[in-house]
Amino acid sequence: MPFRFVHTADIHLDSPLRSLALRDPDLAEMIGTATRTAFARTVDLCLEERVDALFIVGDLYDGAQTSMKTAAFLAGQLARLDEAGIRSFIVRGNHDAESRITRELVLPDGVTVFRGSAEAHRLPGAADGRDVAVHGISFARPQAPDSLLPKFRPAVADALNIGLLHTSLGGAAGHDTYAPCAVADLVATGFDYWGLGHVHTRTVHHPARPAVVMPGQPQGRDINEAGLKTVTLATLAGDGTVTLEARRVSVAEFARVPVAADGRDDWADVVATLADALAAARAAAASDHLVVRLAIAGATPLAWRLRVDTDLLLAEARACAERVGQTWVETVECAAHAPRAAATGDDTDPVAELRGLIADEVTPSDGYRAEAERLAAELRGQLPRDIRAALGADEAAFAALVDRLIAEGTEDVLARLHAGTRDGGEGA
Repeated sequence: MPFRFVHTADIHLDSPLRSLALRDPDLAEMIGTATRTAFARTVDLCLEERVDALFIVGDLYDGAQTSMKTAAFLAGQLARLDEAGIRSFIVRGNHDAESRITRELVLPDGVTVFRGSAEAHRLPGAADGRDVAVHGISFARPQAPDSLLPKFRPAVADALNIGLLHTSLGGAAGHDTYAPCAVADLVATGFDYWGLGHVHTRTVHHPARPAVVMPGQPQGRDINEAGLKTVTLATLAGDGTVTLEARRVSVAEFARVPVAADGRDDWADVVATLADALAAARAAAASDHLVVRLAIAGATPLAWRLRVDTDLLLAEARACAERVGQTWVETVECAAHAPRAAATGDDTDPVAELRGLIADEVTPSDGYRAEAERLAAELRGQLPRDIRAALGADEAAFAALVDRLIAEGTEDVLARLHAGTRDGGEGA
């Protein structure tokens, strides 16, 4: 029989909610327990497929955990595998190195947690009669600025070799650099499979001999971890051939859903377009639940009202989502703008005249730009260190953020002035 295993990483058990927009109690409860449910489903998959092993390649926890309920849940799930004769191999990642559970938790006998020095565990005759050697190394500290690959033991002769490594590889957007290395370096080791962790998006970097797989996370936690999340079910034959399958275990998936408001001049038309977009997104989603951030854009005479009445639009969107079923609207972002003719206007439209003044003279000025950057930098400095990157991870990203804030702020102010002018005109 071939050697079959499930490979996962970046589970972040009991990770706290990271979106302040998740204010719906039912939604918050569902997302708050989703990482546990996804892990339990991963164990279910192992049992259903009767695999030989489960590989967890880093960030099983979410940092300096204090709840021993997390430990009890984990031990109980791994005990299910142990009772079925399924081995578990765990590599500690950067988040796990911060966790006291990592140091205190007692796990079943069938669980191997790799230490901070390289190890290789030999499984006799596990793949069509050939031995399988499972190599790994854990993070001893939360930081790992240098490659850990040179510390691995050489491939075991006459065996199939599997390496487990928590690494950022050559770097990935939104992820810090940890234990960097190149795919070519992994290929050169002579191993048959490299199971990676750390980057939350699934990527098969090298398809065969060796297969180099970043499984991604099994469950997203906010809109920045959008899309379908899976684990990897792998089959390693005695000749070294690897077969890979992505299997969904996620409870919910997040999605940014665009809504084109171009040409819509009636509120009901916008809501109908929004409802169609939600239905299409739900049909395309594979998970039990879909959590959506709607992005309304395009040229419409209703641009000012869409910006002013965002709360009403959100209520309409959530009602549509309830009718679609198993769909939740986290928030609505509006980037709609007035059609060009309405935007330019004439001398009798004071709001249009102000728009032209802002665009031509105010926002391009050095003084305005400097003040906008100062205020944004002050706000960024008041945020906790671990989320400051949300306001620009580097100088270019910060400049782009300031541009976007200026543009959106301008449109919000003009929308409210437009609404005030319209209300005043109607009341005259």
